[in-house]
Amino acid sequence: MTLQRIALVVEFDGRAFHGWQRQKNAISVQEVLEHVLEKIEGRPVPLVAAGRTDAGVHAEALLVHADVDKKRWQRSARAYTQGVNQLLDGSVCVVGVRAVKDDFHARFNCMERRYRYQIWNRSTPSAIHQWRHWWMPKKLNLDMIKEASRCLLGLQDFSSFRASGCQAASAVRNIKHIEITSQGWEVFMDIHADAFLYHMVRNITGSLVRVGTGAWHPEMLAEVLHARDRTRAAATAPAHGLYFVDAIYQGFSAKQLIGKESSMS
Repeated sequence: MTLQRIALVVEFDGRAFHGWQRQKNAISVQEVLEHVLEKIEGRPVPLVAAGRTDAGVHAEALLVHADVDKKRWQRSARAYTQGVNQLLDGSVCVVGVRAVKDDFHARFNCMERRYRYQIWNRSTPSAIHQWRHWWMPKKLNLDMIKEASRCLLGLQDFSSFRASGCQAASAVRNIKHIEITSQGWEVFMDIHADAFLYHMVRNITGSLVRVGTGAWHPEMLAEVLHARDRTRAAATAPAHGLYFVDAIYQGFSAKQLIGKESSMS
């Protein structure tokens, strides 16, 4: 059988899964999607993702790659995508797909990962958005959060925002962009970096919220960062407010593939 490597853009509701990566005693996005591809291909189809997500974290555009039957794929990329989605239960969906070169790698070729954290900043919770945002009843000072966040930009050691279970060899990461915006009751924290440490975005968010509530002065975040000590940072923000929103590659991004099916690499 001749194989074709394809890139799939995956969207999922994190509530239903124990993260992206396969687990021995819990359901994962990877396990569910690999099971569906095995049904279609008639053989195991390993998946490689741009990054891992924790239990409860959502994704709008997580890019993964797989090697599939080239003849089946070339008959119709659209039909292949529809076939995959028909076997999924709706909590996970393939929202874009394209052929890529044989040496393409979803993880190693990824130049930038983008996450967004969502906060519901109102004195009363939301019945509709309770699993889509972190409810923060105390009014946040966004100007203070923006001021504090500037110290996080650039290539730095983020040990203070690294969870104890992190297996990365180095805590040095390059945060390229941080943006704090709001719309109505919603507060959005967008963070882009070359890569992230385990719980890094959620730990940063917890500390930025500490600044926003007035519990910390903005300068304290820089002190926490430079201490390289996880015990100095705030508690980890809940998983259900976090979204993997894009993966950037040479010439394209995961989000740019949404709504597209292409059999050409």
